[in-house]
Amino acid sequence: MVHLDEMPTLTAGSGDTDLPPFTPAAIFTEFHLVSLIALGLLVSAALYLYGVWRLRQRGDHWPAGRSVAFVAGGLGSIAAVTVTGIEAYDTTLISVHMVQHMVLSMLGPIFLALGAPTTLALRTLQPAPRRALLAVVHSRVVRVLTFPLVAFGLFIANPFVLYFTGLYRSTLEHAWLHEFIHFHFIVTGCLFFWPLLGLDPLPNRWPYPGRALLMVLSVPFHTVLGLTIMQQKQLLGGDWYPNLGLTWMDPHADQVTAGGILWAGGEIVSVTMLGILVVQWVRQSEREAKRIDRALDRAEAEDAARTADAAKITNAGAPVRPDPEAG
Repeated sequence: MVHLDEMPTLTAGSGDTDLPPFTPAAIFTEFHLVSLIALGLLVSAALYLYGVWRLRQRGDHWPAGRSVAFVAGGLGSIAAVTVTGIEAYDTTLISVHMVQHMVLSMLGPIFLALGAPTTLALRTLQPAPRRALLAVVHSRVVRVLTFPLVAFGLFIANPFVLYFTGLYRSTLEHAWLHEFIHFHFIVTGCLFFWPLLGLDPLPNRWPYPGRALLMVLSVPFHTVLGLTIMQQKQLLGGDWYPNLGLTWMDPHADQVTAGGILWAGGEIVSVTMLGILVVQWVRQSEREAKRIDRALDRAEAEDAARTADAAKITNAGAPVRPDPEAG
């Protein structure tokens, strides 16, 4: 079976290629393990698990759910669309590319943020590296990029710039640019979701109502983009897909499917993210209520202690009256 990276340039009417129709089985039979993203995933998993091991070696606790979210949910979902058959077909079927787009820009970054890797690093690094990391986290560049409105603008503008300019065709023609766009999707997704989830100590932390509002505002943009792609008569990428000569694929029908995936996927992920924010909001309210209760209990105990001390002093200073029946 010919991998897309090895396929020759085709022209319209050149006939079918050796690439068979896309099926779920293709996901598990085509792998692309030699790439910068694959290397980055392995290094990230190793560093994260090493940090967890360091914490446990010194007797500290690290929630297992965070490890599962980061390694399996975050890195695992990214690997599922960049080193498997999804990657093998991502320049052949725009619908497959759109699944990849949704995972890299939304699903993966959400799970990565839930893994709280910055917090893990701060708890395991030595003082000098820890100070360096904090300096980066609170630097002016990070403050600007993670400001919710800036991150929201980048997150929303990215797909419009990609699909409605010549950039998308260039990513199909140049493997290095194609892989760079993958990395770009991940980074912009992290910039948007990381401050919203609020597990790591990042600047520009908005209250939960503001975070929920940003998620609600992101839904119409995915809807507009998805519907526009579905209704567009011109193919994304120009004549790239027809020139592949795949007799088992209709590029126009596949583009309609891709728009539907973007539309429905964006709404599903946004609603799920809203649910996560609501759960976090409720838990924070419960923690705040418990903190206030403890503060009130301490204040009442201190008042009671002061009242008791004052009563003892008063009783100790009162004159003793003689008993008339005595003697």
